[in-house]
Amino acid sequence: MDDQHRDRLTTAVANLVPELSRRAGEIEQARELPADLLDALRDAGCFRMFVPRSHGGYEADLRTGLRVLETLARADGATGWTVMIGAETPHLLAMLSRERFDKLYAEGPDVVVAGGFAPQGRAEPTDGGYRVTGRWPFASGSLHADWIFGNCLLTDAGQPPTGEPPRLRSMLFPADRVTVHDTWHALGLRGTGSHDVEVADAFCPADDSLDLFTGVPCVPGPGFVAPLVHFVLHLGAVAVGIAQGALDDMVASLAGGRQRLYARQSLADSPAFRIQLGRADLDVRAARALLHDLADELWAACATDPAAVARLHPRISAALPWVTERTAVAVDACYRAGGGGASRDGAPLQRRFRDIHTFSQHAAAAEGWLGNNGTELLGRPVELAY
Repeated sequence: MDDQHRDRLTTAVANLVPELSRRAGEIEQARELPADLLDALRDAGCFRMFVPRSHGGYEADLRTGLRVLETLARADGATGWTVMIGAETPHLLAMLSRERFDKLYAEGPDVVVAGGFAPQGRAEPTDGGYRVTGRWPFASGSLHADWIFGNCLLTDAGQPPTGEPPRLRSMLFPADRVTVHDTWHALGLRGTGSHDVEVADAFCPADDSLDLFTGVPCVPGPGFVAPLVHFVLHLGAVAVGIAQGALDDMVASLAGGRQRLYARQSLADSPAFRIQLGRADLDVRAARALLHDLADELWAACATDPAAVARLHPRISAALPWVTERTAVAVDACYRAGGGGASRDGAPLQRRFRDIHTFSQHAAAAEGWLGNNGTELLGRPVELAY
């Protein structure tokens, strides 16, 4: 990524922060990003930041991507999450043929894909493609996506083949051929529009099917080596942004000399509170530092020694649950210090609290991934890794 594009992207995103922060409550009530904010994010380059320069994008390096996603999530968690999902589009589409990839980006770089990673569909091979039926939950950004995909179990006469491992393949459909069910009523990240999506006996051409987990990207460059590993770090940046936003909210609330009921001194003058605040700040800084350290290591490997990337999988997959844990602890500390006011609907700290604990339920943030790092340290083969 050249400096001009980096500066243009980061400056445009920074300029959006005040508006995103001001309208965070509106985003949550709407349960999706309003159209004008989507347009502003698109104009800022958010959805093209990982698209190759050859196709009109910025081809952002990993560290820049983390900065952008953290900045957005710091303003509003749902916005950070929604952009993160939409910005992954070129990584997913790169699993198609190069001819198909080029065609999808022929009209511009701001293509957005939503969909479901879980294999909740079934795909039966037929002439020229597949007949697909499935319903996928948690399709963030489904209401503004151009295309929607669903991961499927391949079948033979309607049943998975016997005597062999399940075969998975993702199917891509134009958004207007997919039914979006209004199901996203959740604790937090409410503005992400993460509804269920469904197709019934729909035809998917073979050219629009892809191997999400073991496919080989058709696009060169370090950003397209092991894209799912990059995705794990992108997720972590959203968690850090939510937590940093909670710290911002907490510090801002102290400006008027705020004092808890029955307390003898203001919160800012309390040594106990200062310890809690200092610990929360260091938790967030440590989480950010780990993500950036791993990002630099991963990017260097992708650029110079792609074969070495596999050795980083266990540590990176383990990093996300640790980052999630530390950022949740920091947000919890801010929420507790916020007192009764933080529990009210519309309170920013309440929203941050709900957002980080909804984030923590993501499969990639599950505690079990921590075992990958331990297994690797013991010199044993890692069976579960991105």
